[in-house]
Amino acid sequence: MRFATVTPADGSTTAAVDPGDGWRRLPAPHLSAYLDEFSDRPVSGLIGEPVRPAGMALPLPAPRKVICCGLNYADHILEMGRELPAHPTLFAKYADTLTGPADDIALPPGLHVDWEAELAVVVGAEIRGAGRAEAAAAIWGYTIANDVSVRDWQKRTLQWFQGKAWDRTTPIGPVVVTADALDPAAGLEVVCRVDGVERQRGDTSSLVFDAAALVAYVSTFTRLRPGDLVLTGTPGGVGMGMTPPVYLADGAVLETEITGIGVLRNRIVVKD
Repeated sequence: MRFATVTPADGSTTAAVDPGDGWRRLPAPHLSAYLDEFSDRPVSGLIGEPVRPAGMALPLPAPRKVICCGLNYADHILEMGRELPAHPTLFAKYADTLTGPADDIALPPGLHVDWEAELAVVVGAEIRGAGRAEAAAAIWGYTIANDVSVRDWQKRTLQWFQGKAWDRTTPIGPVVVTADALDPAAGLEVVCRVDGVERQRGDTSSLVFDAAALVAYVSTFTRLRPGDLVLTGTPGGVGMGMTPPVYLADGAVLETEITGIGVLRNRIVVKD
């Protein structure tokens, strides 16, 4: 089943579900609010009137936590000159870092801006100290992310945070597909294109730490709640790994696609 935060013609937003016959309203302004209030209730009793989207908004604008895993595909680890990790490499983002599936990504000039196509996990139940089975059961669904990274800021120190948390630079969406309808362990293609040129192609079956393993690991040290996001890392093919490095220019169109979920399309806008 597909869920989204849609924008009707009146410019408002509403959480919505497609039960198979088109989009229908849910009793919340967006999916963050829907999961916060209704994650423990069957969706069948909450489906409202049909809604015709004029656009798709950021599906989860208010997660309590956004936890990201770096270096989680073997090919990307090798292109960064590192060894396979024994534990996930984690960092965090703020909700302010997120932006919608078709929004422009605006940044000041002079930055080294890179792409990182990723599968994102949406948590659907509160968990703390979960084992693998409990963590897998707590996964509500999956969506697409691009961890757009400001590499020159990322490389200023050994900590990545300052290159990863620029406001409105991480597009998410366009929909969330529930976990019962999608199996990343069986393999989903993750593709990134820049101006129509394919730059990344990976398969989620080759993740070093899969979705359930990441959710379980993160829950060991912090409580996860409905609507939280866990980004699972990016495959090889990032601009910083090229010789010479290639970065996103003003006007570049960034497309991020995952089998069974959809496509993000975001334009890079460089302005003072």
